[in-house]
Amino acid sequence: MANGSGLRVAFIHPDLGLGGAERLVVDAAAELVRFGHTVDMYTAFYDPNRCFEETKTGGFAVRTAGGWFPRHFGGRLMALCAYIRCVLVALHIAWRTLWSPRPDTAPYDVIIADQVAVVVPVVRALMPRSRVLFYCHFPDLLLTQRKSLLKRLYRAPLDYVEELSTGAAHLVLVNSNYTRGVFKETFRRLAARGMDPGVLYPAVAIPASQELAEAAASWRKDLDPDLVDFIAGGTTFLSINRFERKKGIGLAIEALHEVLVMRASGGPGAGGAGSAASSASASAASAGAGAAAGGPPPRLVVAGGYDPRLAENVEHLQELREAAAAMDLRHEVRFLPSFTDRQRTLLLAACRAVLYTPQHEHFGIVPLEAMAAARPVVAVNSGGPTESVVSGVTGFLCDPTPAAFAGAMAALMGGSSAGGKAGGKEGASSAEEMGAAARAHVEAKFSRRAFGDALDGYVRGLVVVAGKGKQSSKKAGAEESTKEGAASKKKVELR
Repeated sequence: MANGSGLRVAFIHPDLGLGGAERLVVDAAAELVRFGHTVDMYTAFYDPNRCFEETKTGGFAVRTAGGWFPRHFGGRLMALCAYIRCVLVALHIAWRTLWSPRPDTAPYDVIIADQVAVVVPVVRALMPRSRVLFYCHFPDLLLTQRKSLLKRLYRAPLDYVEELSTGAAHLVLVNSNYTRGVFKETFRRLAARGMDPGVLYPAVAIPASQELAEAAASWRKDLDPDLVDFIAGGTTFLSINRFERKKGIGLAIEALHEVLVMRASGGPGAGGAGSAASSASASAASAGAGAAAGGPPPRLVVAGGYDPRLAENVEHLQELREAAAAMDLRHEVRFLPSFTDRQRTLLLAACRAVLYTPQHEHFGIVPLEAMAAARPVVAVNSGGPTESVVSGVTGFLCDPTPAAFAGAMAALMGGSSAGGKAGGKEGASSAEEMGAAARAHVEAKFSRRAFGDALDGYVRGLVVVAGKGKQSSKKAGAEESTKEGAASKKKVELR
């Protein structure tokens, strides 16, 4: 155990990049440091030039191991390779803590793993003194397709191991009630055993009002001049997602095209776009469609995590560029792969609203980031966003169709530009009101402080339970020794 009341905590994460899962574990590590724990982050891959800033400034160490093992073989066996790489990370931790004599390599009180459950039984076998917490973003076996017999045969043992390994954790947490329901439906053997994971919502840093004001005043001079001209030319919507097909980014491009079609047709008729989830958002979309018919054309910035090592990222970005070109949106859509935290802040300040397009998303950190920056969110009415976005108040929850998204976008436009140029002001006013409500909502429910308080409670609770278990064992042993002693004494007396 670390000095004082702090514990020694280790994280095991496959690749420490710039995704939502990485954002969560980085936040978790930083929050545990805030509570006085000694924290180390172990991963198979870490690039200091492509990472969250807190990995350098958060007060915890980042250590790599197992990266020498390939991520895939010819683009295949990625899941198996991820399993092996994470097991190598676990073996490295065991070696450091069990066979290295340095004081800073004492055994960990708690080890937190996510994404790859196979490390759980490995950790428990090699480091029995450590308590293991597994954070399930979503069952991995649901994140792949099995179109061929060979793929089904390949996945069968991996799926079995995933459920078996997940059940070996001392505590399982999930990121939403939606994921909790999917967890129980997917891992039926664990549910039959009574395993009911706790819910720990991801969180975001809440920027100070001064930071938001500074970003609003700075985006024109700090962003690339070409991008500034693009954004200032009309109402700008922002999409933030990794360049992966499952994120549905094409829906945002199609929705923008639908808005332009609505404008060209004069409007409210195409406002069937208002297939928004609530009657309030539907009526707002219908009204907004008419307003959207005037003013400069809207535009879209598609930004997100992009890793040139990943074939899907490279291929999908090209697919999206081609889709925009096919819809004649070359001048209305800009792509910004691998943007920085500062660029994210400035883009959020410059946009009217954020479009979040994944369907059945496990939770989704982007809506929280947008709302924390006082920007309304237009999201698909399924999965995690139904727990974070209040439709008609902090944004709109829509059917996953271009028409539905276009209606919500039109309701937020009003014909004025992101640069605040002349035009209808109703849309801008509506977006501003929703943004203020969104920020208050996130502050109350999804702040990092609330997340950290809950996580610290879970971590300390694991160690307390372990301590009670040891005390119970000692007590039972003492009682047994007393009984044996009494029996021996009685035997002596009988003799």
